[in-house]
Amino acid sequence: MSMSDPIADLLTRIRNALGAGKTTVDVPASRMKESICAVLKREGFIEDYVLCEPLGDPRCQLRVTLRYTPDHSPVIQGIKRVSKPSLRTYAKYKDLQLVRSGLGISIVSTSQGVMTSKQARSQQIGGEVLCEVW
Repeated sequence: MSMSDPIADLLTRIRNALGAGKTTVDVPASRMKESICAVLKREGFIEDYVLCEPLGDPRCQLRVTLRYTPDHSPVIQGIKRVSKPSLRTYAKYKDLQLVRSGLGISIVSTSQGVMTSKQARSQQIGGEVLCEVW
């Protein structure tokens, strides 16, 4: 069965695993999901991610290790899909907004790769706003 929105599936699996208090979550791998996880790791929202099989294998899984604070509350307080397959959301670099007054990030898919909205603004590149994390 094909999935209509794999990025939303990644975000939902992370959200559900955080709610259940899990330390890791497995998701079907793709290059876009790997790029999103790389941004989340670089910004400190997840501990790590590992590609379990070679990327060409149909059973290839991406294992995401979630991050918690010392008092066992999740670092990711909220995660929301912005651009959907039914309604794509694009923004020029001037129109990229702050998330939660700068406490969160927007992840943007640009011609230079997947990056945060802050990086896209500094490089003066617009693109598709994939999701918001806070």
